[in-house]
Amino acid sequence: MRHISKVAVLGSGVMGSRIACHFANIGLEVLLLDIPPKELNDKEAAKGLTLESPQVRNRIVNDSLKFALKSNPSPIYRKSFASRITTGNFDDDLAKIADCDWIIEVIVERLDIKQMMFERVEKYRTPGTLITSNTSGIPIGMLAEGRSDDFKKHFCGTHFFNPPRYLKLLEIIPSPSTDPAVIDFLMNYGEKFLGKTTVYCKDTPAFIANRVGVYSIQALFHTVNDMGLSVEAVDKLTGPVMGRPKSATFRTCDVVGLDTLVHVANGVRENCPSDEQRDLFNIPAYVTKMVENNWLGSKTKQGFYKKVKNEKGKSEILVLDLNTMEYRSKAKVKYATLDAAKPVDDLAQRTKILYNGKDEAGEFYKRSFNGLFAYVSNRVPEIADELYKVDDAMRAGFGYDMGPFEAWDAIGVEAVVKEMDARGIAISDWVKEMVAKGHASFYKTEDGKRLFYNQNSGAYEVIPGQEEKISLANLPESAVVWKNSGTTIYDLGDGILNIAFHTKMNTIGGEVISGLNKAIDLAEKNYRGLVIANEGQNFSAGANVGMIFMMAVEQEYEELDFAIRAFQNTMMRVRYSSIPIVVAPHGLTLGGACEMCLHAEKVIANAETYMGLVEFGVGLIPGGGGTKEFAVRTSDEFGDGDMRINTLRNRFLTVGQAKVSTSAHEAFDLGYLRNGTDEVIVSRDLQIAYAKEACLMMANKGYSKPVPRKDVKVLGNEGMGIVYVGANSMLSGNYISEHDELISQKLGAVLCGGDLSEPSEVSEQYLLDLERKAFLELCTQKKTLERMQSLLQTGKILRN
Repeated sequence: MRHISKVAVLGSGVMGSRIACHFANIGLEVLLLDIPPKELNDKEAAKGLTLESPQVRNRIVNDSLKFALKSNPSPIYRKSFASRITTGNFDDDLAKIADCDWIIEVIVERLDIKQMMFERVEKYRTPGTLITSNTSGIPIGMLAEGRSDDFKKHFCGTHFFNPPRYLKLLEIIPSPSTDPAVIDFLMNYGEKFLGKTTVYCKDTPAFIANRVGVYSIQALFHTVNDMGLSVEAVDKLTGPVMGRPKSATFRTCDVVGLDTLVHVANGVRENCPSDEQRDLFNIPAYVTKMVENNWLGSKTKQGFYKKVKNEKGKSEILVLDLNTMEYRSKAKVKYATLDAAKPVDDLAQRTKILYNGKDEAGEFYKRSFNGLFAYVSNRVPEIADELYKVDDAMRAGFGYDMGPFEAWDAIGVEAVVKEMDARGIAISDWVKEMVAKGHASFYKTEDGKRLFYNQNSGAYEVIPGQEEKISLANLPESAVVWKNSGTTIYDLGDGILNIAFHTKMNTIGGEVISGLNKAIDLAEKNYRGLVIANEGQNFSAGANVGMIFMMAVEQEYEELDFAIRAFQNTMMRVRYSSIPIVVAPHGLTLGGACEMCLHAEKVIANAETYMGLVEFGVGLIPGGGGTKEFAVRTSDEFGDGDMRINTLRNRFLTVGQAKVSTSAHEAFDLGYLRNGTDEVIVSRDLQIAYAKEACLMMANKGYSKPVPRKDVKVLGNEGMGIVYVGANSMLSGNYISEHDELISQKLGAVLCGGDLSEPSEVSEQYLLDLERKAFLELCTQKKTLERMQSLLQTGKILRN
């Protein structure tokens, strides 16, 4: 029955200020404290201020928060949410923690300083209040030494990863005295309220993610030396092709800071004397030299990479040559193994190709994977009793698409064991015993549940916590109702269907349109509702622009008209179906995907949804009902006089500037989501289940098919005149091109209802016809085709 309403964050550095922002993101009141300054800065001295002046005493915390709020990507969902954070300092405001439900310490990583802070905290903390530390490696039990029994009972480690808004991992580390109920609460709260993957960790050095992640980086540092590989080659090999972040290895080191990595590596080496790979945590000579030179990465403007101006005055990113320790231009990287793996979309299949490569790249992958697999096998049960916790931590904390044990499964457990035996690489006995028992994988799926191999029992067990979740990947084959090359329709139970896209980047083409219509047909005939959701990295990058470009180039205007009409009709079916349709977007939700959300009865958006009508940037206007729907929403918001013009202007600029929300909350501000109807959920893992629940609730309440609108108020020539004048002014000021002016005019014409002599009421179909006509006319423009071709060639627009 514990409730969290107010949180105190002690320490406003890079982590503390951003943790405070994330608590504010979910609606909590936050108290952010730090030390008062010990001396005045020049500006304060010039104003005659003293160390006792209020603005001086909170300068450190205020500057830290301002810096965080200005950072990119933003730590806050919506700028106004920052008002939920109150700042102060330890000397004047520490007593205010008495009103807080959770106190989290995020000060410097020194045991003595943290212990002194906890001594001060205990003077004001209300008994029963949660008290946690964001330490990245100091033993949790040592931090609470000397504190009261109530303090120890409610104390544990809560290790967030930077940046806290975007990296999902939250490691929960108990001390010997922590009440198990506190751990259970934080595990649930972190997942449901903060949107985290909460991982229960043992109190071992660096916990789970940093222990394995820093090992992996350190091992790679040494492999680079042994194989003579370049920095750019390693980053090419260890990026997205492996299912890892684009920053790969060395760029990640630059972002994190080489000094930070060295600190963690030294900590593991000093505190883990029995680690069989302890020598790998010794710092290579070239890394030591970089630290001595203060080449620490982004924070010092140079690390493994350095941005400079070349002879032509253009920015160029140079790379460090590890042999000469001098910066040079990047060389092209090409390997046969990469060429073979690149066309393969399925990561599991691609990983197997990488591991079995016969060139230098293949050897690199064998060394890297073999070392990692052996290391994690020997860390169970040292750092975690169950292997799935290692995978969860690496996916959520280091951005791996597959954890180490999942990657091992993808390559083939027995095949890898044989390869490691041949190379004399020692692995844990429990893995050998598992293989000897005839078990071919660490994971398997049964009855819609994911199971893991438990080395203690020697059997497979259900991964806990799946009861409230729906994982499409884990549904049994019997749940598949229908599928084609681009979609799969699942029966979620209770009369609710789900359609998932699985085209490249989940783009919307003919196969997706066909699947959507089939799903609606099935749902209207035999089911109670439909959810549109998937488990891809992004919900959808929008319509297949490559297909549109090809039709336009070949002047197949009848086919193009048919395709756009089909898209519009499908979106109208989403809006006017006899069953409730809920869309559950996440990540990129652009163009046609945004139009789908605009037409849904309800949207359950993940907080990290980046939504926008971006067609203007391609030389077009939204043609799948998006422009029509903005006209409808503009009509519903119309006031009198100037208010009508302001409403029209705001809607026009949202589409005309191709604005994309930086969060689901910002999508409300841009008009893509509706207050009082659409909702935001922080947890991706719970999103589909919640969308199903919302759909079922509408069905249970009694859902009636909406009536198509015939009362859409448009301004006609009055509004078009304002659009035309505005566009012409932008052209005269050289802010837009003549082609942009044309697109603006076409967009304005649809939003205003076309050539009408006075404000009028029109139907949705009338607006759809205007929208389609404008879209097709723009497709005939040479400048539109040139823009599409340029963007397609540079890879900025995805083609199937």
